[in-house]
Amino acid sequence: MASEIHQTGPICLIENTNRQLVVNPEALKILSAITQPVVVVAIVGLYRTGKSYLMNKLAGNNKGFSLGSTVKSHTKGIWMWCVPHPKKPGHTLVLLDTEGLGDIKKGDNQNDSWIFALAILLSSTFVYNSMGTINQQAIDQLHYVTELTDRIQSKSSPGENDYEVEDSADFVSFFPDFVWTLRDFSLDLEVHGQSLTADEYLEYSLKLKQGTSEKDKNFNLPRLCIQKFFPKKKCFVFDRPVNSKKLAQLEKLHDEELDSEFVRQVADFCSYIFTSSKTKTLSGGIKVNGPRLGSLVLTYVNGISSGDLPCMENAVLALAQIENSAAVQKAIAHYEQQMGQKVQLPMETLQELLDLHRDSEREAIEVFMKNSFKDVDHLFQKKLGAQLDKKRDDFCEQNRKASSDRCSALLQNIFSPLEEEVKAGIYSKPGGYRLFTQKLQDLKKKYHEEPRKGIQAEEILQTYLKSKESMTDAILQTDQILTEKEKEIEVERVKAESAQVSANMVEEMQIKYQQMMEEKEKGYQEHVKQLTERMERERAELLEEQERTLTSKLQEQTRLLKERCQGESTQLQNEIQKLQKTLRKKSKRYVFHKLKI
Repeated sequence: MASEIHQTGPICLIENTNRQLVVNPEALKILSAITQPVVVVAIVGLYRTGKSYLMNKLAGNNKGFSLGSTVKSHTKGIWMWCVPHPKKPGHTLVLLDTEGLGDIKKGDNQNDSWIFALAILLSSTFVYNSMGTINQQAIDQLHYVTELTDRIQSKSSPGENDYEVEDSADFVSFFPDFVWTLRDFSLDLEVHGQSLTADEYLEYSLKLKQGTSEKDKNFNLPRLCIQKFFPKKKCFVFDRPVNSKKLAQLEKLHDEELDSEFVRQVADFCSYIFTSSKTKTLSGGIKVNGPRLGSLVLTYVNGISSGDLPCMENAVLALAQIENSAAVQKAIAHYEQQMGQKVQLPMETLQELLDLHRDSEREAIEVFMKNSFKDVDHLFQKKLGAQLDKKRDDFCEQNRKASSDRCSALLQNIFSPLEEEVKAGIYSKPGGYRLFTQKLQDLKKKYHEEPRKGIQAEEILQTYLKSKESMTDAILQTDQILTEKEKEIEVERVKAESAQVSANMVEEMQIKYQQMMEEKEKGYQEHVKQLTERMERERAELLEEQERTLTSKLQEQTRLLKERCQGESTQLQNEIQKLQKTLRKKSKRYVFHKLKI
């Protein structure tokens, strides 16, 4: 179903009723059917700033998310619209439209902060939508970003400095890309008479002030948070789409009825989102699909409802518990399917069955490795190993029983005529014992020639012959042709033959035991081999992730240092100019004084 998404319109994902956040089970049902990786784009901003219009455009529609035409915020909670990704085959685009921040009707800033935090936690691209320019008022309205470290934990047991902006590497590793959209932007993009791109304008607006006063700190804090938390930043500016009278009918208007520059700007924004937004990925390179996104939603909202901070590490571990348990079941199902197709009971030898088990076991472990992650202390892999061992033993027992049933049925069919002859007294006559033993050998040969008897063939035969020893001995003792000495010799021969058969069976049991022990060791080594390979892959992915995080942090520190140096250089130049000006004044006074003298 993942490639056949037909969600015709948005559905509420997280309901916000009476300041309580509740997950909508119908929305989770939609997510549970999306097995493709998801690209999640969330938009936040003050109410009545046109967020829903942009999201509708990303969905390829004019209508869908409620635009509203009054000063009342229309979108309550977080709404979701899942559509096939227009540029990434095999991916699903999940659009999240949030309720407007700062709605005076709510009077609850904490509620806004949670909506803001959830949008960041769930998205791979985070769009902040505002009106006009990036001035101090716009930055102040983005105060929610300064509260993120009070709303989100990256680790379940953070260190004492983990919440400080300076130690933001953990956040950078899972925070989404940041896009600032400026609506009704009417100014020229230039500073000091020099033209800027929208991205350069954003960087300029996020520059820090040099200074340590409380005012400087308050000015810098939101800018510093945006710079440090978000690894990638982008800015788009939009002209006013139509005159104010037509804004209420915006979703009904065609592109030709809108300002042409605005239409182009929206197209550029959509193109960027489609081509640059990444697949939602968790720490460790774990790609998120619909069910995983649904689990994250539940974990975060339940945590908020219980008064806890949403914790990225805990969310991943909770998700791992669900997925690893399912991975064990998938692996076992694959094993059973493979064995069911390959095994035809009874198998002729134990080794033949164990070879099939080993192949199916290896594939089952591969299935588990593919579908599991963050298996702390390898608990789920151990559980899989125990279940595979039991399945192997069950198949061995089924094989033994199938062989026993087959052999018992063969013996009944082959030897029942002989038993009838014995009852009829055919062998109770002189020379009858030799006739009986000859017939017995012929029937044993016939039994041995029968195919597909399995591993119990000899044991079942010997058990049967042992049960008939009294009958055989009676025929021997009543045969008057044989002398007493010949009878004694025959008895000893039968005993020796029986002893040799018993010895052979003991040896065979030892061989089977050895085969089982070797198979257990091979199974263990297969687990170790695949686990080692997986740990090497995860280690490489972790190193790449750490390198990306460190690179981002280094780049940010370099940029801040450069800004500081530029600021200090400017300040130094100003001081030099002041000093030069002072010296010139003093020099003029000195010259004037000399001339006067």
